[in-house]
Amino acid sequence: MQTSLHWHQPAANRTSLEHYIDTISIPTDLIVLPEMFATGFTMEAAALAEDMDGPTVQWMQRMAAARNAVVTGSLIIRENGQHYNRLLWVRPDGSMSYYDKRHRFGMAGETHVYAAGQARLLEEWRGWRICPLVCYDLRFPVWSRNASVAPYDLLLYVANWPAARRDAWMALLRARAIENVAYTLGVNRVGTDGNNLEYAGDSALLDMRGEYLVEVGNQETSLTRTLRRSDLDAFREQFPALYDADTFEVHPDEPEPQW
Repeated sequence: MQTSLHWHQPAANRTSLEHYIDTISIPTDLIVLPEMFATGFTMEAAALAEDMDGPTVQWMQRMAAARNAVVTGSLIIRENGQHYNRLLWVRPDGSMSYYDKRHRFGMAGETHVYAAGQARLLEEWRGWRICPLVCYDLRFPVWSRNASVAPYDLLLYVANWPAARRDAWMALLRARAIENVAYTLGVNRVGTDGNNLEYAGDSALLDMRGEYLVEVGNQETSLTRTLRRSDLDAFREQFPALYDADTFEVHPDEPEPQW
């Protein structure tokens, strides 16, 4: 779902996105919304945060049940006295998992407002392994890195990525697809936010070769595509690059530089 977002208006965004979800005409397994889809990318967390049983979470559960699909995207969550830019993975039965954005965008002040995530999320869904991440995570290949044992099949990023850096967005999506030998999806927004930042969209779906399967451009759209697991398996058998990858460990408890 690549749409513009109403600034600081969760109810209006839910209504708008529900309209797009209602236009889906075929059975769908996964519905992907942008980063902070309820508010736009904002540092006003104290005023706009919701609890894990808040209205936007309940709306995601309702959409997932209605479409018999996972619904995912990030929103501002309040928990234990902290705020998180949290991606929710909401299943049709109402159960959910979540991923808290690890790499917060310090140049916008995100490091001072939102707590950092400490672990990635890997989800099994209808025969696929999926790794969902958030926006700025795209710039950090170690955090996105696939594994040789039980690798993920789809890497996805939900984002509010400004038009001024659109060339980096497109190049990095392609790099992540190639190096991780996985389908890669980036879902961005369009329009202008309350800070007068412009967003060009450029949501894209790439295959494991880094070839574009979909390039959306800058229009609002709800677009559905089918991925073939057999194509991915065949390519990995012919080109098993993941087996030659270096091993590494990530230590998320190490102190971060302060902006």
